[in-house]
Amino acid sequence: MITNPLAIIALVLAMILLVPMACRKIRIPSIVGFILMGILVGPYGLDLLSSGVAIQTLGSIGMLYIMLQAGIEVDVNDFRQQRTRAVVFGFYSFLFPFVLGLLTSRLLGYGWVTSALLGAMYGSHTLMTYPTVSRYGVQKNAAANIAIGGTMLTISLSLLVLAYLKSNFVYTDQLSVWGLIGRIALTLLSILVVFPRLAQRFFKRWQDATTGFLVVMTLMVISALMADWAGLEGILGAFMCGVAMNRLVPNLSPVMQRINFVGNNLFVPLFLLGVGMMIDTHVLWSGWLTLVLAIVMIATKLVGKWLASWLAQKGFGLQGVERQLMFGLTHATAAGTLAIVTIGYKMGVFDAVILNAAVLMILVLCTSASFITEYASKQLALQESARLEADKTDNSWLMMTVGENRHYELRELGELSELHQVELSSESDWSDATSLVNNQRKAAIIYHPAQPLNTVSRLLVAVPRYAEKEHDFISCFGLIRRLSSQIGAKVVFFTNEETQTALQAFCRRKGKALRASYREMEDWEDVLMMAKQMKQDDLIVMVNARPSTPSYNPLFDQVPDMLSRFFSDHSYMVVYPEQETGNTTPDLLTGDTTQASTTWSIVSGLKRLVLRLVDKMQKG
Repeated sequence: MITNPLAIIALVLAMILLVPMACRKIRIPSIVGFILMGILVGPYGLDLLSSGVAIQTLGSIGMLYIMLQAGIEVDVNDFRQQRTRAVVFGFYSFLFPFVLGLLTSRLLGYGWVTSALLGAMYGSHTLMTYPTVSRYGVQKNAAANIAIGGTMLTISLSLLVLAYLKSNFVYTDQLSVWGLIGRIALTLLSILVVFPRLAQRFFKRWQDATTGFLVVMTLMVISALMADWAGLEGILGAFMCGVAMNRLVPNLSPVMQRINFVGNNLFVPLFLLGVGMMIDTHVLWSGWLTLVLAIVMIATKLVGKWLASWLAQKGFGLQGVERQLMFGLTHATAAGTLAIVTIGYKMGVFDAVILNAAVLMILVLCTSASFITEYASKQLALQESARLEADKTDNSWLMMTVGENRHYELRELGELSELHQVELSSESDWSDATSLVNNQRKAAIIYHPAQPLNTVSRLLVAVPRYAEKEHDFISCFGLIRRLSSQIGAKVVFFTNEETQTALQAFCRRKGKALRASYREMEDWEDVLMMAKQMKQDDLIVMVNARPSTPSYNPLFDQVPDMLSRFFSDHSYMVVYPEQETGNTTPDLLTGDTTQASTTWSIVSGLKRLVLRLVDKMQKG
């Protein structure tokens, strides 16, 4: 066995580097490769490494990371739409394996307490294969959201059974049970209410990605500790922490990039190696009882989880490949099973045969789940890329700030909005900025960042009449939709009735849906009504247009003055759709499009004069 710390580190890093490369060559999931490598170098293989404190600690963080990532990357808007289905599927995913586990355990001669605890073990699952779903980019698929949402209920029900059975052994008076309930309530309140507010304060004060990464990881570990303290197990605490951090950590943000990098390249591989090092291959030929029990465990779990996925597919009208994705995500097992079987063994409810059989079950199910999830994710990715029309993200965007160089914030906005061709600029004043916009035809954004994007809770979007008739309005809508999805912010459109109807049609597009609310704004003169409904963490978005385009309004000239007077303490951006090449006249389809008439120019000039006089009187 290797005892030199540097040699251990060198071996571990070499395995983390080489195993994924080898798995790609022989076309097996890297999850399986790491578990097999753990068996090979572990105490039951070549005995090169021992499952020491360091590897166990880092590995346990890897399991917490997987649950955290699942909570952060779930699309909140899609999850809200699927919450009823998620609850139903979570109930199915626990009930069928639990009932089958009771029956098979009783047939094998185990008592009711042992059978119930085994049923809870079958009912639980671990989102071990979620990184595969994330890698293929199908985490927003309905089946993935249903499976992830149902996981929270499934784990909770399994751990409630464990807590109930454990209380019969540990807690002897009613006060202890009430104390346990109080701990659970305090844990939920802290993770779901207090921690997001603390994180938001940190993100506002320290805007660098490294600090954000450390904040999230610290809160994840504290959440796991509190969940353990409350008797819920750390994996559930990490998952709830991910859900709580969902809006504050967009998927394309620098913070999430650091979480993915450190987790995928260190914590998760160490966790999988640790699982492999626990597996004693000698039990395969040490006695028939362990092997028979392992086969029963595997069959019970597979049948129960498949029935839950099949019934959910039929009830929810999903495709067969979506059933496979749900099945692949929910029959892998690791942390929950290890927690239940370890506690059951310490309580004296489980014997060594059950313990060894459970470890064999983990190996087989993790392997099968990896292959099934890989296949289903790949098929769904191919389907979605072929079926869904893409928002226009291949056009070029001009992004600028006024008054100061804020290129870092502009790049962050571009990354979160998935804009691929971006030209950055900083102009000294609004006159130069609007002049630059009007002299170009490309889509443009003038951005004023007053707070980090991941702390924004709502997008208040002012859309002028006939904006939907602009040549490239779909790009502006796609920008808003993707930004909302990444930062988890709600969208409120301020527009007139006709344009609202068009926006609702955009929001209902299959695969590109956006949940939004609407406020009536008959004319652009009413745009200041947004100021009355603003909250501290709102981002103001004004969709403007260049002269001689369908939605142009002479009052757009007042936007700079309006923003500096009423919205300077808030983040805001002014968005200009791309202008069609050669378009020098209004779209004839708009008919009654507002034109820049002499009357409007006189009215606008008088209005600006009155506003300046009022402003001077207030300052005087």
